[in-house]
Amino acid sequence: MGNICGKTESDNFSSPGRIVGSAPPAGPKSAPVPKKAVVGGPGRTLGADRGSSSAESPDQARQRAAEAAEARAAASNKSGGKLQSQLSAQKRQNRNDTLKEASRNEIQAREAEEAANVRNYN
Repeated sequence: MGNICGKTESDNFSSPGRIVGSAPPAGPKSAPVPKKAVVGGPGRTLGADRGSSSAESPDQARQRAAEAAEARAAASNKSGGKLQSQLSAQKRQNRNDTLKEASRNEIQAREAEEAANVRNYN
């Protein structure tokens, strides 16, 4: 019988190893010094790479921000089908509505069981 996943012979002690008390092999003394980063050109203001001038009025910036917010709201409100509508309806329910629905389901189950018992003469 042999080992299925490994070698047939043990290689644990095939290398000579180190003598007890000897120092480990010498490695590099320190890591290499990183190169300095080269910065090219003047700095930019945020949002200026869009092609618009940096002298934009606050009203224009406010208008663009409002349009972006409306676009995000419209994108989040699109319908996602039957499951999405069920999920959104479930999220709108509060605790009382949830308890009332569970109570209605339990009453319907009891009435169905009673009707089955009457039909079977139990």
